[in-house]
Amino acid sequence: MNYNNILTAFNKGITTITINRPSKLNALNKATITELHEAFKQADTDKNTKVIIVTGSGEKAFVAGADISEFAHFDSKKGKKLAKKGQELLFDFVENLGTPTIAAINGFALGGGLELAMACHFRVASNNAKMGLPEVSLGVIPGYGGTQRLPQLIGKGRAMELIMTAGMIDANQALSYGLINHVTAPEELLTLCEKIAGKITRNSSVAISAAIKAINANYKDGTNGFDVEISEFGNCFDTQDFTEGTTAFLEKRKAEFVGE
Repeated sequence: MNYNNILTAFNKGITTITINRPSKLNALNKATITELHEAFKQADTDKNTKVIIVTGSGEKAFVAGADISEFAHFDSKKGKKLAKKGQELLFDFVENLGTPTIAAINGFALGGGLELAMACHFRVASNNAKMGLPEVSLGVIPGYGGTQRLPQLIGKGRAMELIMTAGMIDANQALSYGLINHVTAPEELLTLCEKIAGKITRNSSVAISAAIKAINANYKDGTNGFDVEISEFGNCFDTQDFTEGTTAFLEKRKAEFVGE
C-alpha cells in the first residue's frame, strides 16, 4: 500500500513504520492517523512480522504533537468525536495489538506523539529526546489516552505534575520515571530497538500475543486480569508453539516456532 505521510520497511521479522512529515515535525493529522492505523493493521496480520517499531523521520522529532490547525475551530461535540475516533482508530488499537510494538523516540514526543509512544508496548529513546503533554497550555487536556496511560506508567503524582505544568522531561528523567525502558545515542537508537526486537522474534509469537492480552487486562475496568491470565495460559496448551517449545526443551535443542 502506498502512503503519503508514513514509510514502512520490513527486515528479518521486523516491520518499521516511520512517520514522515519532517516539515511539520511529524505532527499527527487525520490522514496520518488513518495511515498509521492501516500500517499497524497490515503488519499485525502479516505472519512474517514478529515485531513492529515505530519512529519519526528526521533528527528533531518522533511526533511533536497533533496538528492543531485541524481542530482549533471545533466545538465540544466535534472535540469528543475527534478524541473517541482517534483512540479507537490508533491509540487503543496499537495498545491491544497482538504483535509487540516498540516506540523508538528520536526527538520531541509531545502531546499526541507521547500518547502514541505510550500506547506502544514499550519505549526506547535517544538521549536528545524530550517528552511531555503540553495540552493545558492550549486550554485543553490530552485526548488520546494521555491522562490514563501516563499515570499507569509513572504514577499519579508525577503524571499530575507533568500534565498540569505542561512541562517537558528529558530522556534520562523519563528513564528514572519508568516512562521509557532504555536511553541511547541517536545514531544507535534503531540498532538498539532492532536488537531487542531480535530477541523477541526468537520466542513464540502466539505466547507473546497471549501475554500482551493478559498484561493489558490488569488495566481495564471491570476485567479480572488473573482470570484472563488463567484463560490465556490454558489456551497456550492447544498451540503448536507449546508443543514445539516443550519438546525442544526436553530434547535440549533450540525451538523452531511457527506462530500457531
